[in-house]
Amino acid sequence: MLEVAVNTRRGAFALAAAFELPTPGVAALFGRSGCGKTTLINVIAGLLDPDSGSVSLDGEVLLDTRRGIRVAAEARRIGCVFQDARLFPHLRVEANLRYGLKRAAGAHYVSFAEVADLLGLAPLLARRTHQLSGGEKQRVAIGRALLAQPRLLLLDEPLAALDAARRDEVLPYLERLRDQLAIPMVYVSHQFEEILRLATHVVLIDSGSTIAQGDIGSMSLRPELRQIVGADAVGAVVAGEVRAIDADVGLARVRIGAGELRVAAAGLAVGGRVRMQVLARDVILACAEPHGLSVRNAVRGVIGGIAPDGADASLVSIDIGGTLVLARVTVDAVRDLRLRAGLEIWALFKAVAISSGRMRAL
Repeated sequence: MLEVAVNTRRGAFALAAAFELPTPGVAALFGRSGCGKTTLINVIAGLLDPDSGSVSLDGEVLLDTRRGIRVAAEARRIGCVFQDARLFPHLRVEANLRYGLKRAAGAHYVSFAEVADLLGLAPLLARRTHQLSGGEKQRVAIGRALLAQPRLLLLDEPLAALDAARRDEVLPYLERLRDQLAIPMVYVSHQFEEILRLATHVVLIDSGSTIAQGDIGSMSLRPELRQIVGADAVGAVVAGEVRAIDADVGLARVRIGAGELRVAAAGLAVGGRVRMQVLARDVILACAEPHGLSVRNAVRGVIGGIAPDGADASLVSIDIGGTLVLARVTVDAVRDLRLRAGLEIWALFKAVAISSGRMRAL
């Protein structure tokens, strides 16, 4: 468990954050730019002293201002990867990586060969850093941090400086680290697509304060998330098991709660687990079972609640057998369909509207 409770002020900006993150796993600090995420990372790493507070990792106190405890950054065994890869330009890739090994303390749980394999670095070892793409530089930076054998890895917007193609290049490697290494990671981003693919736990941060925290599924339903991602990006994050794949039409059948969804099959395998975001704007509600529609997903459920969403819309939560999805509908539709808690309903959405990413078994 990583436990953080700190307060600090820098000019007009005040940070008052408190959260507990389970380890191992990928815990995301998520919020808009300037909300305090990087400040928190620097406090956890020991690069910044807060005005007051405490930080502990797996029971060891790293910082406690009240008791006068402050473990130096170099003694915390915490690895950091920043937006700027910060590689040594005078060293080749292999030497950059081996610098991490030189800084390793304690037992070695991952070898040079394992890191090179996990991050696809073998073809790059003889190159100079100026010969690398942005995505390759970040993979080397991650590898160097891992070879220092940290007990916690902090990644502060590591993909923010990359274009979409380079982000798509690096994300699968981060997923491999999550799935194949037991090292806990704290991942900072203001891009919810990255959080969707990587995180197991989310802390929402707004204006220097932690406003909510929990697993990504429950956080996707929180109204506080709307303040950060905007109305069009609100939707339930759900997980399910791939039951079958129809290669002829390119769709997979995924078991979600008591229902089954059809989603794009690319990259999926029968028996695998999938995490998906179903956007509230893409869900249509029907009071009777639909027929003769091109929509591939029609799931029966029960309305759990209805909440206002601006002046002319409502968010309707639908329980589809233990899993909740959200639908944004007009106030007029709520009235005309007589929607209410406890009403049986059909939730409809297109297969192409679902954003999916791989995840490890729950």
